[in-house]
Amino acid sequence: MRQIAVGVVGVGGRMGEMTVKVIMEDPLASIAGGVVRINSPMVGADLGTTVGSEHLGIQVTDQLLDVFSKSDVIIDFSLPDAGAKIIDAALTTSTPLVVGTTGLTKSQEQALMDTSKTIPLVYASNTSLGINLLFALVEQISRALPVDFDIEVLDFHHNKKIDSPSGTALSLGHAAARGRDSNFDAIAKLSREGEVGRRKEGEIGFAALRGGNVIGEHSVIFAGAGERIELAHKTSGREIYASGALRAAHWLSEQPCGLYTMRDVLGLTSII
Repeated sequence: MRQIAVGVVGVGGRMGEMTVKVIMEDPLASIAGGVVRINSPMVGADLGTTVGSEHLGIQVTDQLLDVFSKSDVIIDFSLPDAGAKIIDAALTTSTPLVVGTTGLTKSQEQALMDTSKTIPLVYASNTSLGINLLFALVEQISRALPVDFDIEVLDFHHNKKIDSPSGTALSLGHAAARGRDSNFDAIAKLSREGEVGRRKEGEIGFAALRGGNVIGEHSVIFAGAGERIELAHKTSGREIYASGALRAAHWLSEQPCGLYTMRDVLGLTSII
């Protein structure tokens, strides 16, 4: 891997903060800058001390183009409503982009797909190695089991998480749908309330729990007549996501234009 300068969008959030710390510990990466929302009270503060680390001599900014122009790759852990401005900045500066923001609408996801025709772009609902292995296993098991095995996806997160189901849970559902060669939107049941009737064959159900400071837990249940398969992934620290995002940044810095996932970054395409 070559040395890269990495800019981080969303350094005011927990994932952005952790990503800055992980970059600071990587001998093959340097911090190009950190971006927060317009008029944030963090603007002008030292980026290193802001994330609870050593003084860096780099000021936190709300100017996207300033950081993008200095970066070999950008890692985005901001909020969905910042997406359009981030895309504009990436296109203006031709800077590769790793997007770890979740809760995007279909139109926002389409905008990322369009952007990837011009710059290299990784879009990942979850950047951990373990969860991406889980995506692959869910697809494989879904393909192997008959349709009369019911599939349920459960996610459990802290009480400050704003999207539900989580982006990771939705990606697990998409993996299960791919395994069955099915259209996810046609078979997904994102929530249940009241008299919903009996479960439809082939349906992929979701349940979301929110409470405490749980970083992230995901389970996929394949429930058949007389037997049940359960796959689970539990997170004990956010550094796994930050480390995965930085790994994606290193990989993306050497790729041509295109839309990539963590499966590409980790070379997991061959196991399905």
